[in-house]
Amino acid sequence: MSVTTTNLVQGPATLYSGAFGATEPLDTAVNTTPAASSWTDVGGTQDGVKLTVDQSYTELEVDQVVDRVGSRLTKRDFTLETSMAEVTLTNLSLSLNGGTSASGAGYASFEPAFASSATQPTYKALLFDGWAPGTSAFNRRVIVRKTLSTDAVEMGYTKDKQTLFGVKFSGHYVSASIAPIHVVDQTS
Repeated sequence: MSVTTTNLVQGPATLYSGAFGATEPLDTAVNTTPAASSWTDVGGTQDGVKLTVDQSYTELEVDQVVDRVGSRLTKRDFTLETSMAEVTLTNLSLSLNGGTSASGAGYASFEPAFASSATQPTYKALLFDGWAPGTSAFNRRVIVRKTLSTDAVEMGYTKDKQTLFGVKFSGHYVSASIAPIHVVDQTS
């Protein structure tokens, strides 16, 4: 067995949010921080940033052959999960897909959006930078182009645990010519 140890990766990622359709960094800029005019660093996370691609295939079969003769992709779900350690009102708004923020002398407030099921949600784009395989400290950038926070958001205050916003964002179809995710590795 041969193992290429430089292909082993471990370490944290930095998560950014942007508006759906935000200007994406060029692939050649994979080792630079995304433009602050389009992308906001969500701050510290806990237990990593995880991208999951769940693919469902339907089996094709015929009476004359006992083996699976083929498969067709019938569904694909992209999710990005993390726990945001910086429990700011900005991150609460991101985790609840927007709302109304206000501030004044000595206070800041947030109220989630009150929308009906017929209202078009406010999609976001997410980008995270982590480590890529290679002989140096190479970067991997993952962009999920159209997302919504689709799971329960919990804000717990307990004596012996840090307060976090656990979030799960689901990726969505963008268009016939734009893939829902884009992954680029730095190679030199």
